[in-house]
Amino acid sequence: MSAKLISKKENIVTIQLEVVLTNSMLDSEENILSSINEAGSIATIEALKNFDTDGSKLVFGDNVFFSKGVLPKKYQTPYGEINVPRHIYQSSKGGKTFCPMEQDGRVIVTSTPRFAKMVSNKFSSAASTVVKRDLQENHGRKITRAYLSDISDAVGSIVQSKEESWHYETPDFKDEQVTTIALGLDGTCMLLCNDNYREAMTGTISLYNKDRERLHTIYLGAAPEHGKKVFLDRMEREINHIKELYPKAQYVGIADGAECNWTFLEPHVTTQILDFYHASGYIKDASYAAFPRSVGKCVGWFEKQRHELKHSKNAANDVLVEMKAFKKNKLSKVKSEKLNKAITYFTNHAHQMNYPEYLEDNLPIGSGVTEAACKSLIKQRLCCSGMKWTERGAGIVLSLRSLVMTQGRWEQFWGKLDRYGFPIAA
Repeated sequence: MSAKLISKKENIVTIQLEVVLTNSMLDSEENILSSINEAGSIATIEALKNFDTDGSKLVFGDNVFFSKGVLPKKYQTPYGEINVPRHIYQSSKGGKTFCPMEQDGRVIVTSTPRFAKMVSNKFSSAASTVVKRDLQENHGRKITRAYLSDISDAVGSIVQSKEESWHYETPDFKDEQVTTIALGLDGTCMLLCNDNYREAMTGTISLYNKDRERLHTIYLGAAPEHGKKVFLDRMEREINHIKELYPKAQYVGIADGAECNWTFLEPHVTTQILDFYHASGYIKDASYAAFPRSVGKCVGWFEKQRHELKHSKNAANDVLVEMKAFKKNKLSKVKSEKLNKAITYFTNHAHQMNYPEYLEDNLPIGSGVTEAACKSLIKQRLCCSGMKWTERGAGIVLSLRSLVMTQGRWEQFWGKLDRYGFPIAA
C-alpha cells in the first residue's frame, strides 16, 4: 500500500502517502491518483466508523434493539471499495435487522453518499457503459454496470418519492426583479421496450426580468403515461409554488397549437402566446399556394408576412384573409392541404398572435426554452441509438436529469438527503 493511517485524534486523521514518480508525467499522475484513492479509502473507513454505535442497546418507543455483533461489509466510495466492521441490530421481538452506521452515515444501498451523488449525476447524462468507462479511466474506479444502475435507481426513486413534498429555493437574483413568468409544455416521442413509441413530456417555468432576459428556468420531465395526470399534477404544484413566491408577476403561457397544452395552461396564465416560430411555419406552408409557379415570390411573400405578423397590429387576421384568397389558385393536392391546415391554424389561434403587443410589453414570444428542453432533457439521453426503455427506467432518468438541469436543485436535493437520510423518514 502507498497510503497508511498514522494517527486518529478525535475527528482528525493523519495519513501518510508514498507516490512513485517516473520519467513519464502521465504515469506519475496515475500513481498520484492511485495513492490518493488509497488515502481516501482509509479516511472513509474512519469517517464511517464515527457513525457506528458502541454496541449498547437502542430503545425506540416500546421497541428495544440489541446488537448481534460486529460484522464486516463492503461499501463503494469515490476512492475504492472498502470493508468496514459495524454493529448490526435486531429487535428483541425478532424481525428485520438494521445498521445504525448505514442509517446515520447516509449510505445508499452500499454506496457512500458522495459516490451515489457522483454516479447518479453521471448516469443522468450518459448510459451506464459510458459512466463505467468514465469512472475507470478518469477516477480509477472499477464498477459494474448493474451496480451503477442500482445506485441511480435508488437515488431517482428518492427524487420521485419527494417530488410532491419537497420544494426547492429559487436562486437569489439580487437586484433583478422577476416581472414575467412563462409556462410551457411540450412532448417528444421515445422508444419503449415493447417497441412502441410513446410521448414523454417536458415542462418549463421560466423567470424573466423587465428587459425580457431569462433569469432562471425550472425543468420538469416525465416518462410516457396515459392521460399525463401525474406529470400535469406535478407541473401544477410547481406553478402554485412559484405563484406564492412571485404573486405580482405576469404569467404567460407559450406553446404550440396543441389543444391539450392550452387546456392545461389557460387557468394558470393571464396571457396566451402562440409560439411565433410555429406560426411562421404555417405562413411558410401557405406561401407555396400564394405563387405556385414562382419560388422567389413565395419566399418574398413569406418574409413580408412574417415581418408583419411580428410588428404590425392585427396582422394575424390580415394574413388569414390573404390565405383564404389563395384558395382560388390552381393548386396541387399537397399545396392545397398545407394551405387549408394553415387557414385552420390561424383561424383557431389568431387571438394568441398579438406579437406587437407582446413585444411592447417585453414578453417572450417563442417557446424555444421548452423546445430545447425536449432535446436536452429527453432526446439527448433517452433517444440515443439502440436505446429502449421501460416507463419506470425513463422516469428515473428524467427525474434525475430535471434536477441536474435546474440551477441549484441538485445541491439542494443532496442537502435534504444529508439531513433526512435514506430511507427517507420525513
